[in-house]
Amino acid sequence: MKSYIPFFFILFTILVTGCSLKYGMQTYDDSNIPEFTFKNASFKRYQKGAVQMELDADKMEQYKDGKSLYAQNLSFTIKDENGNVTTTGTCGLLASNTDTEQYSLYDDISINNLKEEMEFLAHTLRWNGKTEQLTSNRTDIVTIKKNNTTIQGSGFSASGVTKSYSFTGVVTGSFITDNSEESPDEANEANNEEIFE
Repeated sequence: MKSYIPFFFILFTILVTGCSLKYGMQTYDDSNIPEFTFKNASFKRYQKGAVQMELDADKMEQYKDGKSLYAQNLSFTIKDENGNVTTTGTCGLLASNTDTEQYSLYDDISINNLKEEMEFLAHTLRWNGKTEQLTSNRTDIVTIKKNNTTIQGSGFSASGVTKSYSFTGVVTGSFITDNSEESPDEANEANNEEIFE
């Protein structure tokens, strides 16, 4: 009688040490596919029972990780603890990570800080919610308007904590003076725009 032990041993070794039989099958990665897509979306964030923030967008995408959110053609309103509107704004695209509180805004950005009576215009801005820092790329131009003053510069950075802002690049701007104590002819001459660089 012949021994079948070497045959089974060889067959067992091939089966155990062999490669997977799933040749040609692609792995499926769904992390790049939105879990939820909303069109003409309205979103409200509540804190202590009151609306803290409102977002309206043509399109919003929420991803499976639960913290990535993208919005197209966005408008937003931020309110204080008393329900008063403090900030409004618009942008073409928002990319956010709610876990790290990092928000990137792109395309025709307009942010109006009603409390400080300031308007910020830019093409790219980043907001860090943990440090309350608003920054631009080093070479991107940001325009700030407040009362009769307009400033443009690159390398913009603003602190929500200290209420200060700075530019690391070239800054230009203008301001309009109003001398109401002068005669109407002198006031017209004085209301000229002054440009500084």
